Amino acid sequence: MRTISILGSTGSVGRNTLAVVDSFPELLRVGGLAAGGNVELLAGQIERYRPELVSVRSEADAADLRSRFPGLEVVPGIEGTRAVASMPSVDVVIAAIVGAAGIPAVYAALCQGKRLGIANKEVLVAAGDVMTRAAREHGGEILPVDSEHNAVHQAIRCGTHAEVERIILTASGGPFLHRDLDTFNDISIEAALAHPTWRMGNKISIDSATMMNKGLEVIEAHHLFEMPADRIDIAIHPQSIVHSMVEYVDGSIIAQLSTTDMKFPIQYALLYPERVPAPFARLDLARMRSLDFLPVDPHRFPAVELAYAACREGGSMPAVLNAANEIAVERFLAGELPFTAIVEMVRRVLDRHAGRAHPIDSVEDALHWDEWARNEARGVDVAISR
Repeated sequence: MRTISILGSTGSVGRNTLAVVDSFPELLRVGGLAAGGNVELLAGQIERYRPELVSVRSEADAADLRSRFPGLEVVPGIEGTRAVASMPSVDVVIAAIVGAAGIPAVYAALCQGKRLGIANKEVLVAAGDVMTRAAREHGGEILPVDSEHNAVHQAIRCGTHAEVERIILTASGGPFLHRDLDTFNDISIEAALAHPTWRMGNKISIDSATMMNKGLEVIEAHHLFEMPADRIDIAIHPQSIVHSMVEYVDGSIIAQLSTTDMKFPIQYALLYPERVPAPFARLDLARMRSLDFLPVDPHRFPAVELAYAACREGGSMPAVLNAANEIAVERFLAGELPFTAIVEMVRRVLDRHAGRAHPIDSVEDALHWDEWARNEARGVDVAISR
C-alpha cells in the first residue's frame, strides 16, 4: 500500500489522481491534500478519502474546514503545502499546483526523499538544477506525470542514456494550427481556451494555443533526462495519440501511444516500476485512420524558439521566461491584451534580462527572478501590440 499526497487536489490532475486511487484501493491511499480556494470540492474529497493533513490558501478557509471536520489538521498557505508535501507517512507526492507557486512544496518533498510525480512543468523550468540536485542528495525521485515526458520516461527504458540520439516531444498544435495568421489579433479568449483534444485548466490551455507549453516542456525534458536542448525536438501531431518518442543511435524510434487520458501517466507515476491492469479506455488501433507529424512553424508559434533560447542560455533565463509568460497569460485572460501580445510581452521581458542571467542555486534564487520577471511583465506597455 502506497500513501500519496496531492498538491492541487481540486484541479484537473488532482481529480484524475483521485480517480486512479479509486481504481486501485488495495494499492493506494490518500495521506494529504492541498488545494487553493475551492473549499466545497475539497470538503467532498476530505469526506471521501479521510486524509491526515490538509492545506488551503487562506486561514479563513482553514478555519471553516476545521469546524466541519473536528480533529483534522488543516494548515493554510505555503507552510501548509510544504507540510502536505513532506508528510513522514507519504510515499508519493503528486505536484499539480499551477505555476511557480509549487516550487517550495516540491523542494520540501524532494528534501524528504519522496517520489515526486510532477505535473507542474513550471517548477523544473524555473528551478530545475535545484530540484534535480535535491533529488540526488536526499534520495528522492522525479517521475513526470504530463503525458509527453511520461511517454519519454517509458520509451527511454528501452536503452541506456548513452544510446539516446534525441528526444521527440509531440504537440497537438492547439486550436490554431491551421488558422489564418492574419486573423491572430482577433483571437478571442473563448477560442484560445478551446483545445481540440485535451480538457485542461485555463493557463495551460492558453499555453497550448501559443505552444509556449511545448517550449517549457523542452526545458523540463532537459532537466528530467539530462539532455541538451539541441537534442530535444518537437513534432506537431494533431491526433495526440503518440505522446512522445525517443530515437536511439541505431536509428530506432520508440514511441508511446495511448488514449488522451491523464489517468494513464498518473497511474504510471504512482505505481512505477510495476505495470498493473487498468480499467481505463484502451486505444483502438483499428479505428485510427492516420498519424500525422508536422514541423513547428516559427511564424505561427514564436514562443517555441524563445524557450529554446532560454534553455540554451540557462541560469535565470528559464525562470524569467516562465514568470513573464504567466503574467502575460493572466493579462490576456483578463482582456488586457490581444493574443499575439502574449509572446511579445515575454520577448520584451527576456530582452530586458539579456546579459543579466544568474545561476539558480537555491529556491530563493528561483523565487527572486520569478518575482523580478512578474514585476517587469506587469509594467510592459501592451499598447504597441494592439
